[in-house]
Amino acid sequence: MRLERLTHNKIKIFLTFDDLMDRGLTKEDLWKDTFKVHQLFRDMIEEASEELGFEVNGSIAVEVYSLPAQGMVVIVTSEGEYDDTEEEFADDYIEMQVTLDESDDIFYEFQTFEDVIQLAHRLYAIGCLDGTLYSYQNRFYLHVADEPPIPLDNFVALLAEFASPSTITIHRVQEYGKKLIENRAIEQLVRYFPAR
Repeated sequence: MRLERLTHNKIKIFLTFDDLMDRGLTKEDLWKDTFKVHQLFRDMIEEASEELGFEVNGSIAVEVYSLPAQGMVVIVTSEGEYDDTEEEFADDYIEMQVTLDESDDIFYEFQTFEDVIQLAHRLYAIGCLDGTLYSYQNRFYLHVADEPPIPLDNFVALLAEFASPSTITIHRVQEYGKKLIENRAIEQLVRYFPAR
């Protein structure tokens, strides 16, 4: 689980499917209103409080975005004002508004351009030529829209050797980032940066 503070009252949490399995949950369980799901949210808020100093003040809004074979991005916003006379967790109850969304995007973040080039050669070898390459805030992002030439789990495992699932949405990168290669990024990277 990775935590990131977005504003004074908003945090982003990235959960991998392994994080969910460790807690005895599946992706489908998050769509249900069960005790385990409430416990997961309570644990996330507690960890955010310890690591980021994020305090729950009244009710919270929770937005969950599912990324295929990568995990979940959870945005938590504290919406209320703090009241000293009220115990926030008094009856183990938190008022939550939950919004769920699912994305089919394969969208990965790279630390270095060298990682992008190395992955491009590996993907080219298995017949994957497509993709769009972006740059945003000193990171590189690869979006693969076409169906992978190998099973999705194997494809994601290959991507994970060189990159991490992006916790920033593709829409933000498209709007504020720079499109470096629009079409057939893998093929173009291999052509311009041949193996040594």
